[in-house]
Formats: sequence, C-alpha cells, structure tokens
Amino acid sequence: MGTLTYTATMSLDGFVADAAGDFAWAEPSAEIFARHLDQMAAESAEVLGRKTHELMRYWNQEPRDEWSDDEREFARRWQGIDKIVVSGTLTGGDLDAARERLVPSLGLAELHRVVEEASGQVGIFGPTTAAEAIRHGMVEDFHLFVVPTVVGAGLRAFPADAALTLKLTEQRAFTNGTVYLHYRRS
Repeated sequence: MGTLTYTATMSLDGFVADAAGDFAWAEPSAEIFARHLDQMAAESAEVLGRKTHELMRYWNQEPRDEWSDDEREFARRWQGIDKIVVSGTLTGGDLDAARERLVPSLGLAELHRVVEEASGQVGIFGPTTAAEAIRHGMVEDFHLFVVPTVVGAGLRAFPADAALTLKLTEQRAFTNGTVYLHYRRS
C-alpha cells in the first residue's frame, strides 16, 4: 500500500502561480532540484492535471547534451513511474509516454484505489488536482518549498476551505532563501 503526498512550490503568501499564471519565480536552484530528485526515489506514481502534465512532458524526452547528471537522473526516474493524467480536455493522442493513463476525472474512491495498489508514494501534483484529496484528509505528507517571494494573488497552494492539522517532520533552508517544510497529517 502506498501513501499520498502533495508537493508544492509556493510563494511566502501561499500561491503556486501569480495572478497572471506566472510561476517563473519558483524555478528551482540546482540545490533544490537535487532535493526533488531525492524525493522522486520514493515515488511509484504521480497524479497530475492537464497543465502539470503539459509542463512535465519535458522530462519524457531523451536526455539532452546540456542536461546535468541530476537532470538526466530526474528524467530517468520520471519516465519510470506511472502517471495518471486527470483531464476532460486531453485525448489519448495527447499522451506521449507508455506509463501515462488518461482519465477524465478522478473521484476520491478511485484515488484511494490507486494509492492502495501503489508500491510506494503516490504524488498528487497541482493544487486544483489535489484539492479534493486535501479537503478529505487523504494526503498523508506535504512537501512544501516556500520561496521568499510575495505575489499578492493567484493560484493558491491549498484550497481556501481546507482545514488541516499537520506535524512538522523535516525542515531545511536553502542558500537562495527557499525553505523546505515536510509536514505529515496528524
């Protein structure tokens, strides 16, 4: 049986993208990228929405000459996990990897089944895709990268009506001022 995890890179005021949808301010340094790579080692599956799928397609390609060793390893790990893409607008032709499965919606019962059948962590990526699971207490671990930027408005990292009690299990400050916080559901 797996566990459901949620990872978000967010501004200090709690947004994953600003009001214009921009999140360039969240680009990870090499040090932070290495932390993401470590986390990928425990994942057996990812649940992601259309926008996140489109963003992460980059890692489905053959390694580029200019990629670092960490980027090559991240791509290898990304390509080795199962991906459930939740979208009502994509079609099967929009998928480009053998380990990707498209579903038009993913209810809590189906998500619970995915987690039950997983051999490791199941990451749920993107605040819109993760909202119902967060609201209903299905997410066990929260991996938050808090960037020292205030954007004022945009896409919230957590649903406005979520009520959570969490326990801090790990913290780390990076050279660029970003702070990693790992919380577990209490």
